[in-house]
Amino acid sequence: MIGKGKVLEGLEMHTVELLHQATEIARTMGYEIREEWLGGAGGGSCEFGGKKWIFLDIAHNPLEQLEKVADVICQDPAIQLIELPAPLRKLWGIGKVA
Repeated sequence: MIGKGKVLEGLEMHTVELLHQATEIARTMGYEIREEWLGGAGGGSCEFGGKKWIFLDIAHNPLEQLEKVADVICQDPAIQLIELPAPLRKLWGIGKVA
């Protein structure tokens, strides 16, 4: 996961592109993504109506939103079964799928 204040050195991709990749991976893992104005509350995740949800606070910048997605999906055991793009593997410290 991304540490607070971690610089994205050595990553060729822009944070917005990484956020897009991360949300697509979350969707692949069965998460619904909601982007809402939450006034800086930060968003989070829950399971409701048989679906897994990630709420992203659009009051936050893309890096903070990326951190929220990482916090949720990196705790899901299914992340180990997905071939992540190299920049996200590096950022999150996850190895390649065997």
